Order: sequence, then structure tokens, then C-alpha cells
Amino acid sequence: MTTSNPIPNGGFDRSSSNDIIGDDHVGTSVDTPLRPDAFALSDAEKMARIEPLFREIMEVMGLDLTDDSLSGTPRRVAKMYVQEIFRGLNPENHPVCRTFNNTYQYGEMLVEKDINLNSTCEHHFLPITGRAHVAYRSSGRVIGLSKINRLVDHYAKRPQVQERLTRQIAEALKSILDTEDVAVVIEAKHLCVSSRGIEDEQSSTVTADYHGAFKQDAARREFLDHIRG
Repeated sequence: MTTSNPIPNGGFDRSSSNDIIGDDHVGTSVDTPLRPDAFALSDAEKMARIEPLFREIMEVMGLDLTDDSLSGTPRRVAKMYVQEIFRGLNPENHPVCRTFNNTYQYGEMLVEKDINLNSTCEHHFLPITGRAHVAYRSSGRVIGLSKINRLVDHYAKRPQVQERLTRQIAEALKSILDTEDVAVVIEAKHLCVSSRGIEDEQSSTVTADYHGAFKQDAARREFLDHIRG
């Protein structure tokens, strides 16, 4: 059970336990935590609500919003949150992923590597940047190569934890392709590590999710050889 620490003014310091959770890079579930009414507002309504809230944050920090460089920032941030870096929250933005018969009868693994990845840490709302490597073996259906990139981008475009992101991509591919033979590896840098806290600019994080045939040592080694090569 999490408790709050007493502070001298008779209140409670509720920040300490939450800070520990954030710094320990904990994820709460495989699904992105969303309220049941997450999509009750339209995108336009969300932007209209976010703009004055971000304006207030800037004003509290002492910034002069009459300056030409800053006056449009609240609107830009609202648009960026809803329509750009967090657009993957909305299931309506999920890419259409048609599958096709494997007419080539290609039975080996297909590897799409070095997929550009830009996401956002849900603990501090700072960027996560890196690469995703994805592989699957067809059970009779195949998918267009660009759709793999689009799937990675869709799940990356939301507040994330890297472990969850890795699993969400794998689970989506398994469902779309109707196969268990899926592998996902992500290598990324977190600005919440490099630009705050410990300020370690050199370290990176690697996560992996292996299913089906990729749980076997030989298939896993072949996949890793491909992405290292």
C-alpha cells in the first residue's frame, strides 16, 4: 500500500511516491490507461480545452504571452498534443491494415528493421526516440511493408512506456496476421533520462517481445543476426 509522507504544514507530500514510480519506469498495464469517456470530446473540443490550460502553465512560469514568439504557443501545443504526438490514442486513427494471401508461398521470417520511432514518456511527457525491429512468419496471410511502419508509429503516438509499446505492436501484428510467430525489438533513448534526473546521455533501453516460433533459440538468433547486420 502506498502512503503519503507528512509535511510540516499539516498536509501531505503526495509527490514522493509518484516520483519514485516515474523514475522506476513502471508501466501499469498492457493497454494504455484510458478513461471510459476518453473520446467524448471531439479533437476540436479537446484542443479548445487544452489551449487555455497550457496558456495558464506558461503564465504561471512567468512567460510573457504578448511576445510574438510565445503568443501562439498554447494553440500550437494543443494541436500538437491532439493531432500529432498523441494521435495514436484515438482508435479512429488506427491504420487500415489489409492482409493478402501469401501467394509467393514464402515460409521464412520477414524482417522489417530500423523503423523510425518517436514516442513520449508518460511519466514526464518527454520524447522517446529510437528504432523498432519487427519480424513475422506468415501463417497464410501477409501485410504490406509500409503497414508495419504505420503500426509502429500508431502505437508510439501516445504517452508510453517502452515495455508496453513493444507488447502493443506485437499483439497488433499477431491479431492482424492471425499468427503467433511475431517478434519485436525496440532500441530507444529517453529524454527523461538524458535531459533530467541522472542526465545520462549515453545509455539506451532495449525491449523485446517474442512469440511463437521466435521463442525458439534458433529463430531468435536468426532474427537478432538480421537486425544487427
